[in-house]
Amino acid sequence: MNAIRDQAAIVGIGQTPFSKGLGRSEFDMAVEAIVAACEDAGISPHDVDGVVRYDMETTDEEQLLSILSPELRYQVCTSWGGGGSVSVFVHAALAIAMGMATNILVFRSRARGKQSVYGKAGNLGGRYWERTATSLPGLNQWHVPHGLVTAFQEMAMITKRHMIEYGTTDRQFAEVAVAERRHAQRNPNAVMRQEMTIEDHLSSRFIAEPLRLFDCNIETDGACAFILTSAERARDYRQPPALIHAGALAAGSHHIRLSTLLGRSRDEDSAARTGRQLWENSGLKPSDMDAFFCYDFFTSFVIIALEDYGFCKRGEGGPFVEDQGLYFEGGRLPTNTNGGQLSEAFIHGVNNTLEAVRQIRGTSTSQVPDCELVLTVGANTDPTGGVILRRA
Repeated sequence: MNAIRDQAAIVGIGQTPFSKGLGRSEFDMAVEAIVAACEDAGISPHDVDGVVRYDMETTDEEQLLSILSPELRYQVCTSWGGGGSVSVFVHAALAIAMGMATNILVFRSRARGKQSVYGKAGNLGGRYWERTATSLPGLNQWHVPHGLVTAFQEMAMITKRHMIEYGTTDRQFAEVAVAERRHAQRNPNAVMRQEMTIEDHLSSRFIAEPLRLFDCNIETDGACAFILTSAERARDYRQPPALIHAGALAAGSHHIRLSTLLGRSRDEDSAARTGRQLWENSGLKPSDMDAFFCYDFFTSFVIIALEDYGFCKRGEGGPFVEDQGLYFEGGRLPTNTNGGQLSEAFIHGVNNTLEAVRQIRGTSTSQVPDCELVLTVGANTDPTGGVILRRA
């Protein structure tokens, strides 16, 4: 049994508006989301005595001392971009279980709109690849000069391999995009709410073949925040808790290092190993989940995630999503019912966990009936993490 089982709960959630360009700093957006999460939980920001964040977050603990407890006693950060979008919750749950803090803040703030640059460094807004350094000390020095520069191009290679090995089709990618857009149309927070059909997807231009425009996450600004506390204390907070029933982490390959990622079996990489730990630690199985929240930076990786986490066998992810398989009502597995990063916003996947909490609370705009158990996971091309949330 996992030692963190049901020891911690998410009791507060908050966010800013999402937009392709808010014209605000990441610190400003972070503060708004944090204050909203505290209000949702019914506590003061001064009651927060722990922080877990991304290592690439530009708003750090020192800056947050202006609004949080002056006696902040726990802080840690987790790495690797999209893989960290759920790893942060595993670390927070561990800290709660060990008594390291009483109220822990998890947050992510991003100025990722196309025109949202506010500094010279690659992590200071906008498209990081447009400010790639002329001298590259890392492993990307071996592929950037040959034109493999952006995540779109890297993911296109992984996607094409899946198509070759399993016969996955453009139309199956379209099924993912359309399902998430349908969810977004019901969500007033979503940036992309225009109707989309299978034909709209298939006629959209290529960004990096075989990935089309509607296969790719949108570029947005915004921030999300969460408050976690112990399951025992959660009974006294304003909102019904979403208990962290199980959590797991796994190190593995990274999409920037394609030679290692493609050189090992998917079943031995971080996402599949995280999934196996979760099922073992919880005593649950994929069919017990009422909804799934995965890192949908590209449609193809939703299909791969369904396979990674055992909802279907290798090569069966494409057929699984057909015929509205991911739709919140009547689908085989309701997935990213907020519209995800394909249609709601691209806040490094953390916005998907906001929606996971809403499903547990019963307040989603695409509410799954009697939703009691959900799986939310980070990117499946990075060292990653996942948690199972359950209704108290």
